[in-house]
Amino acid sequence: MLDQLATTVILGLIQGLAEWLPISSTAHLRIAEHYLGLKVTPFFNLILHLGTLIVVVFYFRTDVKNILTALVHLDFKTEYGKMIPLIVVATIPTGVIGILYVEYLEDMLLQMLVIGITFIVGATLVYSSHYGKEKTDTITYPMAMIIGIAQGLAIFPGLSRSGATISTSLLLGVKRQKAFKFSFLLSIPAIIGDTVVEGYKDRGQLALSGISSIDVLVGVVVAMIVGYIAIRIVSKLVVSNKFYYFAIYTWILGIILIVLALTGH
Repeated sequence: MLDQLATTVILGLIQGLAEWLPISSTAHLRIAEHYLGLKVTPFFNLILHLGTLIVVVFYFRTDVKNILTALVHLDFKTEYGKMIPLIVVATIPTGVIGILYVEYLEDMLLQMLVIGITFIVGATLVYSSHYGKEKTDTITYPMAMIIGIAQGLAIFPGLSRSGATISTSLLLGVKRQKAFKFSFLLSIPAIIGDTVVEGYKDRGQLALSGISSIDVLVGVVVAMIVGYIAIRIVSKLVVSNKFYYFAIYTWILGIILIVLALTGH
């Protein structure tokens, strides 16, 4: 049996890598719980989400600052000002899908067989991004809505947020650097919303649950460090048109999970 520090380090590694690589952090944490016996408490899960939020805000700090400056000045005509309503439009379907998922589907869709199937669906979407043709730097409102729906559907374990939004953007003809940036900036309000919802839902269980504050700190720091590295990896692979490579891993993992589930493991 792993001690608590080792457990938090492993969970931090999983969260940091899988949150930003297109491989689904929720699914990987669920797999760690199911097959490795690692327990993700509500408190630790909440802290990990806050850690990943800090990482993406830090990585895109200049863009976030420019967007907030445009918002304060009610400037919706500059490059960053135009992003504000696009992010709002994309966030609406994400929020609606997220609320419906938590209310009606969450428990049912955490089964290993379902996760295996969604891994294969997500892998197919990521692989298809290879065929996207770069046409425009401009994201329209209908495009933002579609990308937001893709992000909302990524709440299903096995579907990755970055995988869904970046792949959808590329298939819509958005240029690679723009697709990468918009996807990650769009994740900020989604993570904030998800953290608030999870915190409210588990408000009666938000205690350390036997985890020391040092263990929590170590886990979060690990998640933040590897998360930053993961974002850099995604950036390079998107720009070099190698983003679809991740599909191979999730295809294989999805098949393995389906086989294990069907054989009673």
